[in-house]
Amino acid sequence: MIRMSKTVLVVDDDPTQRRLMQAVLERDGYAVVHAESGGEAIDRMTAGGGADLVLLDLVMPRMTGLECLAEMRAAGVTAPVIVLTANAGVETVVKAMQAGAQDFFVKPVSAERLLVGAANALALTRLEAEVGRLTKRAQGRASFDDLVGDGPAMRLVKSLGARAAKSTIPVLITGESGVGKEVIARALHGASDRAGKPFVAVNCGALPVNLIESILFGHEKGAFTGAVEKTLGKFREADGGALFLDEIGELPLDMQVKLLRAIQEGEVDPVGGKRPVRIDVRIISATNRDLSQQVAEGGFREDLFYRLNVYPIEAPALRDRREDIPALVDRFIARFNAEEGKRVAGCAPETLALLQAFDWPGNVRQLENAVFRAIVLADAPFLQPHDFPAISGLAAPLPAAAEAPATPTPSVELPPLPETPIRVVDDRGHLRTLDEIERDLIQHAIEVYAGHMSEIARRLGIGRSTLYRKVREQGLEGAIKEAG
Repeated sequence: MIRMSKTVLVVDDDPTQRRLMQAVLERDGYAVVHAESGGEAIDRMTAGGGADLVLLDLVMPRMTGLECLAEMRAAGVTAPVIVLTANAGVETVVKAMQAGAQDFFVKPVSAERLLVGAANALALTRLEAEVGRLTKRAQGRASFDDLVGDGPAMRLVKSLGARAAKSTIPVLITGESGVGKEVIARALHGASDRAGKPFVAVNCGALPVNLIESILFGHEKGAFTGAVEKTLGKFREADGGALFLDEIGELPLDMQVKLLRAIQEGEVDPVGGKRPVRIDVRIISATNRDLSQQVAEGGFREDLFYRLNVYPIEAPALRDRREDIPALVDRFIARFNAEEGKRVAGCAPETLALLQAFDWPGNVRQLENAVFRAIVLADAPFLQPHDFPAISGLAAPLPAAAEAPATPTPSVELPPLPETPIRVVDDRGHLRTLDEIERDLIQHAIEVYAGHMSEIARRLGIGRSTLYRKVREQGLEGAIKEAG
């Protein structure tokens, strides 16, 4: 199931106000749902599908907005809430903020204020969540609740991991490169009684061959040339906590022997040391190789394999958990928004469909890097297919300033235009909105110039990308097809 754009719940007893806000929000890519009372809003947020953001009118019959907000917070609803009020008094605003509102709008609210406020509220909520996750990770308290994914494959991983966390049993996490084996290992540690103690990760495939023993077990000062000071080693750094041995299949055979002894005896021999040092370390290992095949080929010790493979957990490939891609994309957008100072609200539905259809040979790591690139280059509130050119094959539209041709583009030969003035007043004699007039003008130009977009843009004095954007906003794609 493809998750659509961010959903906004508009709570107002005035249907006209609801429709006006819906029109503004939907034009910017949001999905909008309605509630005409506080009770209906509470039902929606607690049992009816929820929403990412709530726009809540303060003055409603039967239940006020403040009463509704208080009940939602008491029920555990954490979605950001922006209150709407015709009374901008300080006391009203203070009461709303104390009740848990994130922002307030004075009615009638302008389209720009509405969109900026909605984007800011969503961005702040994602930022707070990301800061919380990073803090937990830094403290060694990440849990399986922090793992993204509720599909069958990830539910199995979480279930197995939660059971393993209750003991000190050695765990071997298997799976392709980039599936997030270290993330699972950190969650396992954070869910155990060793949470808050050191979590030390070692990539065995990246260790210099001549320094593996020193890095893992430590060395004394002067133990070898260049040993100018004493080093504890990864095992002793992880004492009391967990040692994560990533890519364990890359470890040379001679080091496998010493690793096996350290695990079996609960002690390490530092290079140049006079006596063994006792350690208390939980071992979590991971590999993208088939260790049983390596054992059969003589590349991995059988006794060490059985010592590590007591409790195996297989991390699924991303192509086997496509239903988790929208949630992963949301998580990455939140992080990169914070890191890059961007305000991307989410993914357009067609973009999510594109990402879910891709096979992702590099798994979650590849998706993460693709979203990072898209965030850096994105100009729209929602990521578009052209923000993922390696997947969609689409190039981003050129900015309007870059569209001026080096040489004049010849005009399309057409007969003189008939006198067809665009109406500026409506049937009641009031001025029509600029938006309505602009739509009629563009539609008229499409008909007159037979859908030749370069000529239309030139005649209107705007760039082609600007014209295409306005055509999309005004819903005039069908007019282009008919004219063509």
